[in-house]
Amino acid sequence: MHYASLHMCCRTAFPMPHTFQQESLPSYLGMALRWLYTLSVALVWGCVVSSSSSHTTVAPPQDLQITDPGLLGSLDIEWKPPPNVQTFSECTVKYRFEYRNAGDRDWKVIFTRKLKFRVGFDLSRTAEVKVQTLLEGRCTDDVEVQSDWIYATFQVPLQGKLESEVQNFHCVYHDWEYLKCTWQPGLLAPRGVHYGLYYWYEGLGHAVQCDDYIQDHDINIGCILQNLSQAEYKDLSICVNGSAAATLLRPLYVTLRLHNLAKPSPPKQLVVSMSASEELHVAWGPPGGETPPQCLEYEVQLAEDLEEAKAAWASVSTQMETALTISRANQSRISCVRVRGRTNIFCADQGFWSEWTQECFSGMEPKVPSISFTSFIKPVWDQVPMAAMSICWCPALELGSWFSYNVNLLQHSHSYSFASPVHLAGEPQNINASAPAPFPAAQGQL
Repeated sequence: MHYASLHMCCRTAFPMPHTFQQESLPSYLGMALRWLYTLSVALVWGCVVSSSSSHTTVAPPQDLQITDPGLLGSLDIEWKPPPNVQTFSECTVKYRFEYRNAGDRDWKVIFTRKLKFRVGFDLSRTAEVKVQTLLEGRCTDDVEVQSDWIYATFQVPLQGKLESEVQNFHCVYHDWEYLKCTWQPGLLAPRGVHYGLYYWYEGLGHAVQCDDYIQDHDINIGCILQNLSQAEYKDLSICVNGSAAATLLRPLYVTLRLHNLAKPSPPKQLVVSMSASEELHVAWGPPGGETPPQCLEYEVQLAEDLEEAKAAWASVSTQMETALTISRANQSRISCVRVRGRTNIFCADQGFWSEWTQECFSGMEPKVPSISFTSFIKPVWDQVPMAAMSICWCPALELGSWFSYNVNLLQHSHSYSFASPVHLAGEPQNINASAPAPFPAAQGQL
């Protein structure tokens, strides 16, 4: 009876279509009509809004041009606004500017309201640029409208064969103080070739030639550039060209970023010590030079059994702090610690590691021996001419030696001299002091 009542209640509350009464059909039709009306209004309004924004178009920029001001790869790119830009007073007009060298996979992108830019290219390859107009605001119902792209390319006339260009060009920015660039003569470079390096960055009125060359057999194979702090975080354009009698040599063009070429000096004052809880403490100082301390990160490595043929270094930390504590676990085999630094990700996209600063030691033994004494003395001193001593020796760097100590016991004025061989096997040794010392005594007090 209970289940039958529940079943009837469910049928009454949630009638199924096949149970509809003839008189309930008009109400369902009314609901369906109201639903269709609401849907139609929404669709019509959406079409109106879509139609309003879809009919708004904008033309691309005009007269895209690339010019070479003679700055070793920094080219001037400029364009004019689209012809109908004045009609969009209620919208913001911006430009998407992209550029790259031919052969590069990715474009470099700049969003701007400007109409002119100066950017760096490798002039040994074709420069490619493109620009489009972006329109957004009330005139587009706050929907961004994009124009078509316009394109332009630029190529300097190349002289000489590719094999005449210098090889293995490499630069390092040492300690954020000076830039050292080196190269090798091209494969087709004749004897007596003369190379020159020229550079430019924003702030210089014109390209400048290197005045400190590195030479090999009277041939320039490198250059050192000083005082480049004003060029940091800017494009540094460099050209290395060559001249030889009756031979055309192809110039090399590169664009550098100094902060991505930085190599610091090794960290200073590496100190390794052991705490009372037998934890290994490693501390060091930042390198010299002009490297910003906040721009450095450090790698710490440990070596076990460095004298063995299969010894290997293991990295334990990469950090920005200049100290590290290493737990006691398995320290008995550690023989060396070394640290190096480089520019961190907050100041550069990449960089060069410094050389290592290294500190080696013997089996975790401190450089200054630590000695503790525990005495076991019989109560009747006058009857015992010699005290039995137990010595706990913390291993030192030197091997076994003989020591003699004067022991002043509490209030007694008796002075006892003893000698003992020092054991460095790592375990404390109980030594009965009875033999005279063969060497001059090292005096100590308890």
